[in-house]
Amino acid sequence: MEDLSRFIENINHKTRLSHENMERLTQSFKVVKVKKKQLIIQPGFVAKYRIYVLKGAFHSYVIDDKGNEHTIQFAVDDWWISDYNSYIHQIPATQFVEALENSTILQIDHETEQHLKNSDLEFATLFSLMAEHTGAYLARRLVSNLTQSAEERYNEFVGRYPQVLQRLPQYALASYLNMTREFLSKIRNDKVRKK
Repeated sequence: MEDLSRFIENINHKTRLSHENMERLTQSFKVVKVKKKQLIIQPGFVAKYRIYVLKGAFHSYVIDDKGNEHTIQFAVDDWWISDYNSYIHQIPATQFVEALENSTILQIDHETEQHLKNSDLEFATLFSLMAEHTGAYLARRLVSNLTQSAEERYNEFVGRYPQVLQRLPQYALASYLNMTREFLSKIRNDKVRKK
């Protein structure tokens, strides 16, 4: 059995569950091994799971009509990921979610999550807080893309997630920051020269 201590800590950071409810929650998640480059969600299919990354790295992305990839979100150890619109509304996904490394995840299916939320206010509170955090993150990301320069977006990402930077492929990071790989390389090189 996988060590779930960090998962329990992650939950406790959001809200405190009774011991009994924490047991119910951990038993509701299934441990799954995922290989690098494996898709766990893809457009046209309903996202059946909310996913917690025990170990590994993922990115969610869309592909535009010109074939360009646009990264929406990253998830590494102790982060959550899904195509939330698909998962919450149980409609076909519009995003790909792909493993960037060999990974181990916990996943809970939509029906089980709904049952937990309907059975106890503690679970309803937990999943509501998770939705609020996701909404706040996406709003912050949207405002950043609309109001900051490419270099400011890069600096903000490095400031917020320094431990993640080396785990991400340059193409995915450039796409997330809404810039070309060449421009990302230029920003990084300029930073190295200034040191």
